[in-house]
Amino acid sequence: MKDLPPRRLLLVHAHPDDESINNGATMATYAARGVHVTLVTCTLGEEGEVIPSDLAHLAADRDDTLGAHRIGELAAAMRELGVTDHRFLGGPGRYRDSGMMGTGQNHRPGAFWGADLDEAAGHLVEVIRSVRPQVLVTYDPEGGYGHPDHIQAHRVAMRAADLAADPAYDAVPGDPHTIVKIYWNRVPRTVAEEAFARLRENAPDSFGGTAAVDDVPGVVDDERVTAEIDGSAHAAAKTAAMRAHATQIAVDGPFFALSNDLGQPVFTTEYYELVRGTAGGDDGVREHDLFAGVPGAPGERA
Repeated sequence: MKDLPPRRLLLVHAHPDDESINNGATMATYAARGVHVTLVTCTLGEEGEVIPSDLAHLAADRDDTLGAHRIGELAAAMRELGVTDHRFLGGPGRYRDSGMMGTGQNHRPGAFWGADLDEAAGHLVEVIRSVRPQVLVTYDPEGGYGHPDHIQAHRVAMRAADLAADPAYDAVPGDPHTIVKIYWNRVPRTVAEEAFARLRENAPDSFGGTAAVDDVPGVVDDERVTAEIDGSAHAAAKTAAMRAHATQIAVDGPFFALSNDLGQPVFTTEYYELVRGTAGGDDGVREHDLFAGVPGAPGERA
């Protein structure tokens, strides 16, 4: 791609809606500042449970048309966040949602969990060598909460970052490209605990119950967190993007629930752990810009 902005951010997610829940405020913040934000989603989320009763027929055990519907939901969410470059790994439907860990869907033909790692990573290398991002955001090795597609998305993202930089890797065209900084999604434990306390105090009856802190993907001890992006100026964009994923998310003010109807807080400051590259600030001080210290990327506080 020609004439790309000087700062380029790539996010790799498993299903439509993961990006808005985990990184919606970050994506909107950077998109508003002229950063080229690229989202790669690995599956269509065909096995998701459907919340609205009038759309229940879309589910995998009925019409099995949820994936096509979620393409539209993702497009609507990206419009809310101001992100114009969103893609599916290998094209829409190349890899199917694998369902929850331990289910029969894990091993059905085409399931992302069973994908050949290097083949899947090759599709992402194409994106990396084209867009040439300096920063990558994805999940930790457990996928945040153990879902097979999240774990596989982590594996594919990290493998693709290695292959894209390797001059000897010629299965995919394009000049080698090294991603300068790689982050994993995180939530500091104290932040999560405080947010859940507000939920219990201010909206105890918003949903059928309240989730537990450890139900939130990526919760870790505070010292593991190395960066935080204050996206509060784009809180409305994040919640609107989450609402766009109507089959999967119910939003009530600053709180939301998935199909289990257990309330969770919407985080408008989003948190990360730098796992590859050099932090752009002082030791022990959280970064406030994922591009801090990136050569050739103009520094701007996010």
